[in-house]
Amino acid sequence: MIPQQWVPPCGNQCNNKYSAFTQIPWRVFCKKGCGSEGETWEECLEDCNLICYKDPVLKDQQWSAYIDRSPGVASYSAECFHACVSGCGYKFDVKKEKVDEVTPNRRPKPAPVEKPSPQPVEPIDLSEDMPGTSA
Repeated sequence: MIPQQWVPPCGNQCNNKYSAFTQIPWRVFCKKGCGSEGETWEECLEDCNLICYKDPVLKDQQWSAYIDRSPGVASYSAECFHACVSGCGYKFDVKKEKVDEVTPNRRPKPAPVEKPSPQPVEPIDLSEDMPGTSA
């Protein structure tokens, strides 16, 4: 078996495009685009959205951004999406120009909702109501 036959043609395209050692994660996401179960270009793009952009595990918590299940930093999610879309492009024979024009169909994450602080309670002077001696 020739090495080119070890990988399906779409996956082989991903190997060629993301061949540098530092691009291994993007090669993986490109292959996820190739292996997408979507039967159309649009469904494949939606799969890429789901793979690369995920909601935080805990909603409405300011610190939950650190427990996000997406590839991490926003630029990593964008790179992941671009690599996955490349795989979709190979799978569905979409021209490179159209693949490069695709942007994520993703709303920006809403800012965490901060709960309003309770109104300060005025201290009550109890010195007049309490007797000065103990029982």
